[in-house]
Amino acid sequence: MTGLSFIHHFEPGTRPASRPLLILHGTSGNESDLLPLGKMISPGAPLLSPRGKVLEHGMPRFFRRLAEGVFDEEDVRARAHELADFVEAARKDYGLAPPMALGYSNGANIAAAVLLLRPQVLAGGMLLRAMMPLQSPGAAGGLAGKAVLIASGARDPIAAPANAARLKAMLEQAGAQVDHRILPGGHELSRDDVDLARAWLQAQEAALPVAP
Repeated sequence: MTGLSFIHHFEPGTRPASRPLLILHGTSGNESDLLPLGKMISPGAPLLSPRGKVLEHGMPRFFRRLAEGVFDEEDVRARAHELADFVEAARKDYGLAPPMALGYSNGANIAAAVLLLRPQVLAGGMLLRAMMPLQSPGAAGGLAGKAVLIASGARDPIAAPANAARLKAMLEQAGAQVDHRILPGGHELSRDDVDLARAWLQAQEAALPVAP
C-alpha cells in the first residue's frame, strides 16, 4: 500500500478492539516480512507495517548508519520524527488507538528512538535485538506509564545484551517500565521470542485495556 508518507501494509485484523501493532522490519526487510510474526504474537490484532525509506546497498532501513553499530544520530532523530508523523496520520486514516511497536533489529532501534523522542505516539514497545539509537534521551518522564520489552540474544554479535542494558536504563530514565530478557541464541529470532512477546503483551493488555 502506498498511501500516507510511507509505503506500508495495513490489516484491520479480526479483533479491531485489540491493541494495534506497529511492525518495524530489520535491515533488508520490507512491509511484509514481519507480518507473520505480528500475527503469532497478537492473533487478530490490527497491523500497521511501514517500509523503511533509507537504502543501504539497495536494502531498506529506517535510518542511516556510518558503520556496523555506528548510527548517524542526526538522521536517527529526523527519521524517528518522520515515522512518528506517519503513525499519527495513519491512526486518523484507519481509526486506530496508539499502537504497540514490534520492531526487530533496525526496526527495534527506530522504535526505541520514537519512544524517546515522541513518547505520546506509541503505547509501548517490543524491541527484539535492540541497541541504543541515541546517546542522549528524550524528556525525562515522557514514558511514564508505558511498558517496554527488550529481548536480546545471549550470543548476539551485533546487538549485544550489554548495549541493550544501556538502552533499558535510558528508557527507564524517561519513565518507562522495562523488562529486559536475554534469550539463547544470536541476532536471529526464534520461537522463544514469539512466546516471550506474546505472553508479555497479553499481560500488558490485561493490565491496561485499549483506549483511543
